[in-house]
Amino acid sequence: MNEERYLLFDQYLQGELTAVEKKAFEDELKADGDLAIAFENYKEVNFQLEQKFGIESERKAFQENLVQMASKTTKKKKSKLRTLKPWYYSVAASVTILLGAWFLLQNSKPVFEDYNEYENAYFIERGELSVNMKLAQEAFNNKDFEEALPQFEIIVKENASPEIELYYGISLMEMNRLKEAETVFKEIQSGTSVYKNKASWNLALLKLKQKDYKACEAILKTIPADYENYDQVADLLDKLD
Repeated sequence: MNEERYLLFDQYLQGELTAVEKKAFEDELKADGDLAIAFENYKEVNFQLEQKFGIESERKAFQENLVQMASKTTKKKKSKLRTLKPWYYSVAASVTILLGAWFLLQNSKPVFEDYNEYENAYFIERGELSVNMKLAQEAFNNKDFEEALPQFEIIVKENASPEIELYYGISLMEMNRLKEAETVFKEIQSGTSVYKNKASWNLALLKLKQKDYKACEAILKTIPADYENYDQVADLLDKLD
């Protein structure tokens, strides 16, 4: 019976029920809080399936599978809605399993948070003693990117360098100003400084944060094997396969 109820949920969401069927179903939802929760869970699963499938033909294939499973347990009667009994407990459990499976699928890909560990900034130890640099260094090293960012914005206007711009780009990325960060990383990447490969690495991380796995992989493959942190590059490439 669970499959038949899944199909009923799907028919409602796709607007395939008659006006009478729709009202009867909505009345059941208003009268039964647990049923409403189960339906909300199913809607979330349905949304995630649509995001995962993307193509309409594949979504229809999923719906057809529901129909086939439902036909094994009962004859489908689209014109008549039965009174909904406590089957929703089974539905809720099944939906929980589906959600768990979906999250496991998502978690099979590497995530930005596994790689966003950055080298500390050491500007002032080399005699660069501006107040803004000191504040930017302290904030960045404390991972207070919100505080670091305005300090870097002042510095890059007065004394831009590939090193400063790299840390500025990272701060932008951490504050989700992704387009600006990408512009900064690409500018460093196109140059010839020793920060060129670090810019490429962080650009790859930016794409990972956006879940653009193909772009991330393509950028990683441009980083030479003699890059000082190539072990991270190799690890991420391996997980993207």
